[in-house]
Amino acid sequence: MSYPAVYTVYGDQEMRDFLKLPHIIYKGDPNWVPPLTFDVKTTLNRKKNPLFEHAEAEYFVAREGREPVGRIAAIIDHNYNKYHDKKVGWFGFFECVDDPDVARALFRAACGWLKERGMTEVLGPASPTLNDEAGMLLEGYGKPPCIMMAYNPEYYHKLVVGEGFAKVKDLYAWYSSMAIDPPERVERVVKRVKERNNLTIRHINMKDFRAEIGRVKEIYNAAWEKNWDFASMTEAEVDFMAAKLKPVIIPEMVHFIEIDGRAVAVSIIIPDMNRVLIKMGGKLLPFGWLKFLYYRRKIKEGRLFALGILPEYRGKGFDAVLYIEALMRGKEMGMTGAELSWTLEDNDLINKGIMAMGCELYKKYRVYGKGL
Repeated sequence: MSYPAVYTVYGDQEMRDFLKLPHIIYKGDPNWVPPLTFDVKTTLNRKKNPLFEHAEAEYFVAREGREPVGRIAAIIDHNYNKYHDKKVGWFGFFECVDDPDVARALFRAACGWLKERGMTEVLGPASPTLNDEAGMLLEGYGKPPCIMMAYNPEYYHKLVVGEGFAKVKDLYAWYSSMAIDPPERVERVVKRVKERNNLTIRHINMKDFRAEIGRVKEIYNAAWEKNWDFASMTEAEVDFMAAKLKPVIIPEMVHFIEIDGRAVAVSIIIPDMNRVLIKMGGKLLPFGWLKFLYYRRKIKEGRLFALGILPEYRGKGFDAVLYIEALMRGKEMGMTGAELSWTLEDNDLINKGIMAMGCELYKKYRVYGKGL
């Protein structure tokens, strides 16, 4: 049995093939959103992406003849492994034609690289971490993905399972229509919470952006530290992500709850820029930036990108307060709906709260794993 040749991405040609692969796989798919090429290159760049201050990665491309037919990244996040006391490697950026031989060649290369470096388990996809595009779309086909959410052909699951991977965790994405009013019981809860707590609700101050991002980081690291997927983001990583998001942030859709002047909870809704990117073909030049300027003013959908509450303030209804505040502001701004993503399938407290607010579970993503 012969397998396609797999090359490590060393030079410009391999990188061009790596970047070109999705355009081959998704040709003619109306729901695929081409990412901005320069953004992907920056994410993969070991010198520009601060992830690689504590992580390492290798990228592989499979070819049949001169034609690229698959790609994969093997990633080790040493901060994640140190925090969880594990030897976990990750696969990400997986794209492949519908051919198990190609998938096998890619996973042999990636898993071999991870095993050589002492990893005992591989999880994925994470591109390049769970803070970026995480999981493989499992349910909810027929709709374009929301910003920074994954998309893939259905046959990818068959290829991954065929290589011995099994489910590790499902991730949920919810949809909230802003055309409906929140349930009365939620409104009553919010009223009681506001009466019982000396809280202040405010939106982000873009003139004090760096300090505000510092507050987000404090809440993030405290709120998620017990989660299965958690790895503390460094100062540089937070700045890196904030720099990417800053141009699209709508200040009125980022809310803090403060108690005695201290930020104790935050929610961040960002416009679904995928509604613009799908028109641009992954390029800003020569005319992509004109499309960007034109279509971004027409975006009526968003994504609840993050909602965090300091542990000592959980169970007080602050999540409902933030939800109602976002819903009210969204309606005022003419938004039609927002995706809330993602949540862990077994985070019952959060999921029940989201359902109580009238949201619909409309997409699922799966993280796979196997031993090495």
